[in-house]
Amino acid sequence: MIAATREEDLDDLLPLLRAYCDFYDVAPPDAALRALSEALLDGADGVQLLARDDGGRAVGFATVYWTWQTLTASRVGVMNDLFVAPAARGSGAAEALIAECADRARDHGATHLTWQTALDNARAQALYDRVGAQRSRWLDYELALGGAPRG
Repeated sequence: MIAATREEDLDDLLPLLRAYCDFYDVAPPDAALRALSEALLDGADGVQLLARDDGGRAVGFATVYWTWQTLTASRVGVMNDLFVAPAARGSGAAEALIAECADRARDHGATHLTWQTALDNARAQALYDRVGAQRSRWLDYELALGGAPRG
């Protein structure tokens, strides 16, 4: 079962967020992860989806943020996060999360759902190929800004 995260889901979501961050060797504080999830509860900036197995256990999550893209002159959903706990991989949870992300983005008026993955994450790339996603021609860059906002 896939549903938008509610406040009562946050305690179940946090261990999945931590495991996702551990997978990518990053360590934001739990309080910051929880604050991020709380900020998405109203759906204005995006949505965080939680996958539960038949027993009701939280087994995965995805986060989609809303933005615009000039090159398509349209709204776009950016699936920034997709994670399924190792014990639930192969269960169909990842495919269900992607499908729900696409539905939510479509309902929000997006013409595309985009995302990225690590260059060496072959398992994820196989999943994305399997669900019919196309590799982008873009190479991502990032600029660390550090510190508090100016002003």
